[in-house]
Amino acid sequence: MSNIERFTHVDELRESIKMASQNGLIGFVPTMGALHAGHLSLIDRALAECETVVLSIYVNPKQFNNAKDLEKYPRNIEADIQFLGDRKLLVFHPEYEDVYPDDFVAAKVDLGSLATVMEGKFRPGHFDGVVTVVSRLFDIVDPDRAYFGEKDYQQLAVIRRMTQIQNRNMTIVPCAITRETSGLAMSSRNMLLSREERQKATGIYAILHDGINHVSEMTPLELTAKLINNFGQQGFDLEYLSVTHPETLEQLSDHWVPGARVFVACFMGTVRLIDNIALC
Repeated sequence: MSNIERFTHVDELRESIKMASQNGLIGFVPTMGALHAGHLSLIDRALAECETVVLSIYVNPKQFNNAKDLEKYPRNIEADIQFLGDRKLLVFHPEYEDVYPDDFVAAKVDLGSLATVMEGKFRPGHFDGVVTVVSRLFDIVDPDRAYFGEKDYQQLAVIRRMTQIQNRNMTIVPCAITRETSGLAMSSRNMLLSREERQKATGIYAILHDGINHVSEMTPLELTAKLINNFGQQGFDLEYLSVTHPETLEQLSDHWVPGARVFVACFMGTVRLIDNIALC
């Protein structure tokens, strides 16, 4: 017998959460489905720390600025449910009208420069869509703890800022990137890669990780230039690469700060991949 309870309608989910909340902490893992081992690491951490865990599976159209990207995003709810195994979860997989009813009013949050660099620059409107859907899901679930992976590190920073501005009484829990044995960051988009593209994509982590070896001898801007050149030499279709402050995500220039990170977005064919690592 499955330990999973499935919900599509908000009222039914809220009623189940209300009953469960009497027994302890509510954990929440929001996803867009196409689940992989990286998602399971978030779910298992939530299960270890909370009495009840809600998993949402919803491909949010408001955070896609590219219609083709939205169209090809992998969706298979039944495969996702099977992948969860015997984990005890409340799974919320709503339709559009459940998330955005006719009287819905989108949250407005001033994210400052967090929303204009890197992903914000190359995916206009993306973080407006992220804030809209995550704020809505937080309103529905009202969790004590919400779990997000550091692969989407900028998204994590945006959500932290949003919860501070909205004065939400909850904890945002960052979770380390889960990688394949090759170093490739696990992503739902990886399943769209051909065998050759997947093999080449393993170079992303290798190039980023090599940057650690040069921190002591280069400024952030010098290392940025070196890494961009390395990606170019290996034939990557690079969209951006930035070495940044770990909190503000502003590009570093002459001086290093503890926790400085390097971020990259590139294309494997038509598939867009992102990754990041801490450099120091």
